[in-house]
Amino acid sequence: MTWVFDHAWMTGVFGDKAVAAHLSAEVQLAHMLRVEAAHSRSLGNERAARAIETAQICPEDLTDGTAVDGLPVPELVRCLKAQISPELHGDIHRGLTSQDVMDTAFVLSLKDILPIFRQRLSALQEDLAQLAQAHGDAALMGRTRMQAALPITVADRIATWRMPLERHLDRLDEISARVLNVQCGGPVGLLQAGLRLRRRWAWQCLTKAGTPCAMDLANWLSLVSGSLGKIGMDISLMTQQGVDEMCLRGGGASSAMPHKQNPILAELLVTLSRYNAVQLGGMHQALIHEQERSGASWALEWMILPAMLHCTTRGLSAAQELLAQVENIGA
Repeated sequence: MTWVFDHAWMTGVFGDKAVAAHLSAEVQLAHMLRVEAAHSRSLGNERAARAIETAQICPEDLTDGTAVDGLPVPELVRCLKAQISPELHGDIHRGLTSQDVMDTAFVLSLKDILPIFRQRLSALQEDLAQLAQAHGDAALMGRTRMQAALPITVADRIATWRMPLERHLDRLDEISARVLNVQCGGPVGLLQAGLRLRRRWAWQCLTKAGTPCAMDLANWLSLVSGSLGKIGMDISLMTQQGVDEMCLRGGGASSAMPHKQNPILAELLVTLSRYNAVQLGGMHQALIHEQERSGASWALEWMILPAMLHCTTRGLSAAQELLAQVENIGA
């Protein structure tokens, strides 16, 4: 087992088809070609841009070169030049770096992924509101440090689930503004391409000129999944035999104890939350980079951010599925 998000059977628990599609090798390659074409067009070479757009390259063509170069862009440029007339080569990848291409391609995927978060967060808020309307007046025992404290209502507990989600939605526009920017730093990251060129290139990529901030996104993803983990933990405890504050339809079977009905989705929310919390530390490690560009820190982002996106989108869908299983809440 190498990657639970698209493993043959583990994807049934951890996988999210929506985000997986936007992060696939095929989509990332298409975005890299789009960036290369936009740059050639911004240099005034329409012929080179069109030739890039019609080039026939598949992800497997980049495998061997990536193993040697440590990233796919040098081989991508070689493949392009092998298919395109030599008189156009001067305006293919001229002034770009591999980071410009790869980071902007990732941003183009994020441009499609971030609306998924908005839709799912909004839908989850609606589901929680409906749950509060249906069961909110029922009594619960409020618990502090896992001990009985004072009586509360179901609405009181659901309110603690909803409040952070509202903040996450409010912050999404701010996060989008910081993340959805083209990376056009040039050879040593000093934006040598010039403001006018960067703006034209950004316009063609349908995003903004600037520098994408991956750390802001990672922080937000961990906060969202942490809020979902809180919901999962509470529901796991509420469905515990002997507590019986919530009854769920369905649930997971035990191979050894047929009488059991495990709160699989609630547990999954806790797992995904803890995973993202661990990954956030790795992203903070990626902040420590040497001089103008680091291969090690940059590669660390490639490993971590896609997994955090998977965890958060899957957590949002799992939370909705979990709430749909609720039959009754109350002591």
